[in-house]
Amino acid sequence: MRILVTGSSGHLGEALVRVLGAQGYEVIGLDLLPSRYTNLVGSIVDRDFVRHAVRGAEAVLHTATLHKPHVGSHRRQDFVDTNITGTLNLLEEAVAAGVGRFVFTSTTSTFGRALTPRPGAPAAWITEDVRPVPRNIYGTTKVAAEDLCELVQRDQDLPCVILRTSRFFPEGDDRDEVRAEYDDTNVKVNELLYRRVDIQDVVNAHLAAVDRAGAIGFGRYIVSGSTPFTPGDLAELRADAPSVVRRYFPDVDQLYESRRWRIFPTIERVYVNTKARAELGWTPQYDFRAALNRLSAGQDTRSALAIAVGAKGYHPVPTGPYTAER
Repeated sequence: MRILVTGSSGHLGEALVRVLGAQGYEVIGLDLLPSRYTNLVGSIVDRDFVRHAVRGAEAVLHTATLHKPHVGSHRRQDFVDTNITGTLNLLEEAVAAGVGRFVFTSTTSTFGRALTPRPGAPAAWITEDVRPVPRNIYGTTKVAAEDLCELVQRDQDLPCVILRTSRFFPEGDDRDEVRAEYDDTNVKVNELLYRRVDIQDVVNAHLAAVDRAGAIGFGRYIVSGSTPFTPGDLAELRADAPSVVRRYFPDVDQLYESRRWRIFPTIERVYVNTKARAELGWTPQYDFRAALNRLSAGQDTRSALAIAVGAKGYHPVPTGPYTAER
């Protein structure tokens, strides 16, 4: 199978090209930036370039995007051009070229303000049924791109699967106070409880989406690490998250104390991946329990793929935690 991967010089794009190539697929990497994983250098805003790129492809994995870290450095029009027009170009040219399936990488940032419950309310239980309330131009354009996928699937019968991925980037947290108070690995392991996913699991979700797209037709799925929590935990998670975590993981204190780590005092939202696991046949491996087991064994909590891909950065010069490529 010939697969076009957009954004192939980025975190997820590179990971997809690595894994797909190793599994014997014919992979074409497309990106604005050259890299060893990119065959075609150009912009998805350029319709002629996109037409050439999709020729002969049987599937498109569309990860190219302007991200949240670009909100402070790019115009809103840039987001519209890349995230909306670029996606439309790919969708329409995929239809014209007879591509059989289209997987769009979206984000849990689409939920935006729906992720923050009012003071005193329980933590938010975030499933695909929650209505997005975008917080910025990034979320707004990703929601619009999702809607384009739905429109094209409905009108032109191109199977489209949307994967709303939670955090998998390796950079430090974008909040100064969090970086000041917590070790970076401590933050990322904590987030596996409710808002993070390892890039290996994200890649596996994309492979499952390619496999199931024809049968699904159209679907939106949350792709995040499996949470141990239930709706019955939501009030206590908001008030005293450590108590809830200790009930599920009695060994957490021993593993954390030796590293001077801490559980976050409160958790305000929980991403739920039940639909993705059921309908995509996807089984994420790198959850909080797995991280604790790896800590106990003296191993890195990340997958080998996450370590290999490393950090990419979002700007040509260091900008807060969003570093230049290294």
